[in-house]
Amino acid sequence: MSVRGIRGAVTATENTKNAMHEATTKLLGEIARCNHLDSESIAAVYFTTTPDLTAEFPAAAARAIGWGSVPLLCASEIAVAGALPLCIRVLVLANVEVPQAAIHHVYLGAAAALRPDLIAKNAE
Repeated sequence: MSVRGIRGAVTATENTKNAMHEATTKLLGEIARCNHLDSESIAAVYFTTTPDLTAEFPAAAARAIGWGSVPLLCASEIAVAGALPLCIRVLVLANVEVPQAAIHHVYLGAAAALRPDLIAKNAE
């Protein structure tokens, strides 16, 4: 078994606790589904948010879906002019038995524009 990095991103509809929770829950659910993960296989999760998201920590959504024993860390992205707004990014470190090339990275909604190369790979 190896630790693999799984990337993902999603945009919230607005800077509210509910919108951030909903977006994060959707993103983590899709990452878990696509990569056949349960909370026991997750080593750690690192979240970042764009500076315009301040209403909630994305980790709160992870705890709410049962990832309470997983080490979770949140940080703010640097403020880059023209960057995608209202964006939550994640790096999930998971213990899996597949090669890195078999990992499915998940970019939802407007965040799909961040890594079209990974979206195309996952569609194959």
